[in-house]
Amino acid sequence: MQKKKIILIAVSVIAVVAILLTTVILPLISNSIHKKTSAENPPAQIVDFEDKVDGTIRVMSFNIRCFGLGPIMRSSRNDEVVGTILKGMPDSFGVQEATPTWMRYLKRQLGDLYDYVGVGRGNGKNSGEFSAIFYLKNVYEVYDSDTFWLSETPDEPSVGWDASMNRICTWAVLENKETGDMYMHINSHFDHKGEEARKKSVEMILDKAEMYNYLPVVFTADMNIKEGAEPYTMMAESEILWDTKKIAPDTMDYLTFHDTKPSENEGRILDYVFINNLFGVTTYKVVTAGINGNFVSDHYPVYADLIIR
Repeated sequence: MQKKKIILIAVSVIAVVAILLTTVILPLISNSIHKKTSAENPPAQIVDFEDKVDGTIRVMSFNIRCFGLGPIMRSSRNDEVVGTILKGMPDSFGVQEATPTWMRYLKRQLGDLYDYVGVGRGNGKNSGEFSAIFYLKNVYEVYDSDTFWLSETPDEPSVGWDASMNRICTWAVLENKETGDMYMHINSHFDHKGEEARKKSVEMILDKAEMYNYLPVVFTADMNIKEGAEPYTMMAESEILWDTKKIAPDTMDYLTFHDTKPSENEGRILDYVFINNLFGVTTYKVVTAGINGNFVSDHYPVYADLIIR
């Protein structure tokens, strides 16, 4: 009997220690590392969101990083990711690396303002990362939407060509409840290994944009493609979609992937906002400021302010 009591006490102590470790001690350590890492590796350009001009549509691409940043726990960035979105207040934004855990958190924290479309890439339901599109639900309603896989069999969960894993594209046609104006938002995350898969993915995106060329179309993505690489050129010179960075009068040239070390990743532009010719663009920015100086992800969010022509 005495032995059972000792075992129960030991188990209880271990449980309490585990709870303290995971909910108090590790987060404190993680937050400390987060602040130190961000302070020691600041971006060369500190850029924050500009005020949104009336009549423009703000669209953002945001790879929120599926897990932690090295020793920095994902939970240490929860509020900063949400804070970034609320500070920018895009009309719609596409996320990449949004795990089911992230999606539940974003829905809970943003649900008063935003709704979303999208499915997990694993099974077309709630398994695997989402490339979801969030939109201001009081301003827009979804006229049409769907998700397809970047593969030879786009209507079912699948790996395409030489890709390392399932990759998807989610799209939505959003209708302004007040004006009736509509635009199409396409969002994706291309494979990080398959060169052929990235080329074929560009072709699929261009085909989808061309199908809806009677609407303003915006494409957001972590394309895992550098400027000047062949798949990038395929899209940028397609005359179907144009890179907002290249044509916005208020623009900037700065890396979008930093991996917490901006100075070591100079030139790593992987995240893009493309538009068709029924959109005009006033502003393109890479938001490097973070929240309280802290990195919010291993990518910077990228946004463009657009005008329906």
